[in-house]
Amino acid sequence: MSSNAMRVFAAGVVAITIGIYAETGFSGNSTLPKNDPVTLAVERGVKWLVSVQGKDGGWGQDGGETSYIRQAEHLESKGNDVANTAVAAAALLHTGNTPTSGEYRDALQRAVRFILRHVDESPAEGLAITDLQGTQIQRKLGPYIDTFLTSKLLAELDGAMGDAKANAQVRHSLQKCVAKIEKNQLKDGSWNVAGGWAPILGTSMASQSLFKAQQKGVVVSQVAMDKVEQYAMLSPPPTAGAGSGGGVGSGVAGGVAGGVVAGSVAMRVSVSSASAGVPLYMHAQELEQLSRTDADRKKNAGKINAITAQLADKQFVSGFGSIGGEEFFSYLNISDSLHRTGGPSWEKWDRDIKTKIVKLQNEDGTWAGQHCITGRVAVTSAAILTLLADRE
Repeated sequence: MSSNAMRVFAAGVVAITIGIYAETGFSGNSTLPKNDPVTLAVERGVKWLVSVQGKDGGWGQDGGETSYIRQAEHLESKGNDVANTAVAAAALLHTGNTPTSGEYRDALQRAVRFILRHVDESPAEGLAITDLQGTQIQRKLGPYIDTFLTSKLLAELDGAMGDAKANAQVRHSLQKCVAKIEKNQLKDGSWNVAGGWAPILGTSMASQSLFKAQQKGVVVSQVAMDKVEQYAMLSPPPTAGAGSGGGVGSGVAGGVAGGVVAGSVAMRVSVSSASAGVPLYMHAQELEQLSRTDADRKKNAGKINAITAQLADKQFVSGFGSIGGEEFFSYLNISDSLHRTGGPSWEKWDRDIKTKIVKLQNEDGTWAGQHCITGRVAVTSAAILTLLADRE
């Protein structure tokens, strides 16, 4: 059998195996079978993350210590940063670890301490929670992605730290992040702040963090929640053959955000830096925003269906044209959204995206982006979270 035929055969086996396990109902809090491709891929990815965690509890673009960095990889910054640490900690949390239980509870505890220290030392004003600037993930998802990913993680950890003092510290830090996010929301309802290539994904993380915090009982401004929902509603539904071009009304129109939304008096806040303008990123954010509750899904059914229909378009799913970190975070948004929606569209997407992600895993257990966010920490973490979306 030729090498190409072998690859096709192997991919088919992975797809069939994933499909079988998806159909047997391994979701929610149940444990996946020990030897299925998804479980093995997740275990390898988490093992790598823990193996490269920095001595200070953090992770950087390509690992927690310089000795782990790929020598040929261009790094935007040295050392460990809050954003990469927050998404890596989320991957640990979603694989069954908590600050008090699980094989990697110590690693999660150290990561949380790293994050809380930065939040505590940050000023009350402004959106930043770190002085470190110019990291790869900041340059791609916006300069305040550290705050958004941290807020989302802390909302998930809220009340689950194991003792009253630790819970109080997490709640205090979460409230501080929420206040920063609310105060610095742009007039159009987004957080598409200048300085990122695809800030729409930062907006998605900011919005998700507010929603999760509100679910945990944190007081969140309803005005802020309504504004970001309106922002998502103002963009037109996707059209067939959208491919990877930009579109007016999605906050990153034609590569630069700004302009008047057709049929609306709302003005888009001008973002001075170029934005990605990739429909996958934009509509994945919208899909997550519009599908959070039963009421949301009923109210937004038409738009949700229009976005979901685009998943049959390979050009749409390919995003920028190759699989970078932004694609992985977009796939995560789609998986989270469709899992809530359920039905045949979710089942097909779940099988297809798991097959794609398992095939993309490197021999060392990592995933790395082919463009933009290439760092192994963020991409490996996003891949793990997407593979586990059906267990939420």
